[in-house]
Amino acid sequence: MENAQKFSARNLDFYYGDVKALDDISITIGKNQVTALIGPSGCGKSTFLRCLNRMNDLIPGTRVQGLIHLDGEDIYAPKVDVVNLRRRVGMVFQKPNPFPKTIFENVAYGLRVNGIKDKKSLRQQVEKSLHQAALWEEVKDRLNGSALGLSGGQQQRLCIARALAVEPDVLLMDEPASALDPIATQKIEDLIHELKKNFTIIIVTHSMQQAARVSDITAFFYMGKLIETGDTETVFTRPSLQQTEDYITGRFG
Repeated sequence: MENAQKFSARNLDFYYGDVKALDDISITIGKNQVTALIGPSGCGKSTFLRCLNRMNDLIPGTRVQGLIHLDGEDIYAPKVDVVNLRRRVGMVFQKPNPFPKTIFENVAYGLRVNGIKDKKSLRQQVEKSLHQAALWEEVKDRLNGSALGLSGGQQQRLCIARALAVEPDVLLMDEPASALDPIATQKIEDLIHELKKNFTIIIVTHSMQQAARVSDITAFFYMGKLIETGDTETVFTRPSLQQTEDYITGRFG
């Protein structure tokens, strides 16, 4: 089944100062799929991920060449509202980063920033987001407690709920389980399977096993280049390039 296109990058180059971190990346990312970006440390996968919601704009001395389209619109066009782009393209980071506020206020944060003041609307949206992040049952009786009192895995699901509260189209996940224990990791992976029914998910992972378990499409990056992309099973069992096979079988990286 052909998935509708959500993101496309064409001939994307990215520079930190004079250092070229991404070299001529072209990829299409389908709607309601999980795309895993794999490759050794420093190969450009997190840099590429952050290009998709223009988080790299916050780093001085960076520049982008080439095109990235979201639903056919150029996200680097001068007229683009970057705040709105980041609402549509949510981000979950490697280490859980809840605010030092209550569980409720963590999830409501983006809604308040977007001008929602009605208490009933806030309550409904917070509950919905916590349900979506498979956290509601664990926290429903302690919404006014500090988010910092949650376990690492719960904090990460809270960060996912916070990203989901503003109803994005896309969820970017930068190694979302690398700081978590195996049980918490499995909960995040189960959650990814559920969330792709409603969201497009792009995940950077160091774990080949995780990429194989959660993703529909895998893209292998190496030294700033996109080496190979394809459906996950094919990339892992019948890669078309020796370099991909060498990385997947652990010969390097």
